[in-house]
Amino acid sequence: MSPAGETAAARTGSEQAAAGPTVLDLGLPQPVRDPELPARVRIHEVGARDGLQNESALVPVEVKAEFIQRLAAAGLRTVEATSFVHPKWVPQLADAEQLMPRLVGLAERYPGLRLPVLVPNERGMDRALAHHAGEVAVFASATETFARRNLNRSADEAMAMFRPVVERAADAGVPVRGYLSMCFGDPWEGRVPVEQVVRHGLTLLEMGCAELSLGDTIGVATPGHVKALLDEFTRSGVPIERLAVHFHDTYGQALANTLAALRAGVTVVDASAGGLGGCPYAKSATGNLATEDLVWMLHGLGIETGVDLAALARTSGWMARHLGRPSPSRTVRALLGPTS
Repeated sequence: MSPAGETAAARTGSEQAAAGPTVLDLGLPQPVRDPELPARVRIHEVGARDGLQNESALVPVEVKAEFIQRLAAAGLRTVEATSFVHPKWVPQLADAEQLMPRLVGLAERYPGLRLPVLVPNERGMDRALAHHAGEVAVFASATETFARRNLNRSADEAMAMFRPVVERAADAGVPVRGYLSMCFGDPWEGRVPVEQVVRHGLTLLEMGCAELSLGDTIGVATPGHVKALLDEFTRSGVPIERLAVHFHDTYGQALANTLAALRAGVTVVDASAGGLGGCPYAKSATGNLATEDLVWMLHGLGIETGVDLAALARTSGWMARHLGRPSPSRTVRALLGPTS
C-alpha cells in the first residue's frame, strides 16, 4: 500500500485532522465489561518468529529488528523474537545470531519487555545462552505422526530430547515455555483424544516448563472442544494460570475459541501481528489469529492489554508492504484500507 492510500488511522498530526476521526478516535469498540472474564490479558506476540518463519522470500534482518521494535512500541510486552533452529530446517530464521545483537537495549527502552526465543535442542540452547536470551521455548507434539514428521522422532523421544534443555535453562535461571502442537486435531490422525493431549502437556510441565501453550495447529478447534481440554487440564491439577492458547483461524473460529478460553480463566493468548503465518500441513490454513483482531475483541470486552491498537495496525501495514501483499487481518484492513 502506498502512503497515498493510507487512511486516517495510519496518519499523524495534520493529516489525521484533515481526514477526520477514525473509529478508534470515536471511542470504538465500545467497552462492555463482563465480570466473569479476566480483567487483563497478556498477549504473547509470535509474528516475528512463527509468523515470518513460513515466508518463502527472506526478510532482511534489519526489517525483522525494526518489526520487533515497532511491536514493542505499540505496547506488546511479550514478543517472540526468533528460533535457534538449524538453518537447513527454517532458512527464514537462519539470521538469529545477527538479529539478537540488534535487540540489545530494547528491554531498557520498553520496561517489562520479554523477548523469548525458540530452541529445538541442546545445540539451540547453547546458541540462545550465548546471546543472553532471557526466556526460551521448546516445541513438542501431542501426536505421533506430527512428531515424526516435524521432529524426526516419536512424541516421547522428543520429550526426552527436551528434558536436558529445560534442565539447563533452569540452571541458568532462564524460564521455559512449552508449546504443544496438534492439540485439537491432526492432518493425518484426525481427532486427538483429550487425555492424550493432557498426558503430553503434563510431561512438559513436570519437566519444568513454566507455561504451556496449547496449539490448534491446523485451526480445527471449536469452543466446546477448547473448554473440554482446559477442563481436563484443571481436573489433572494444572492451574489455569499456567496455560496459554494458540489458535489458527483456518475455519474462522479463532476468536470464538479465544473467548471460550477466557471464560475458562485463561489470561495468556498467542497471536501474530497482521495474522502472519500459517500451517504447511493444512492447505486451507489462513494463519495465526491476528493480534489486531484479538485486541479489538478484548478492548470491546473491557479487558486491558496495554496495546495501542492504532500503532499496532500501522506496524502490520508496514510489514505487509515489505512482504508485498495485503494483511489478512480484518481489523488492519478496516483501519488502514483493504489493500493494507
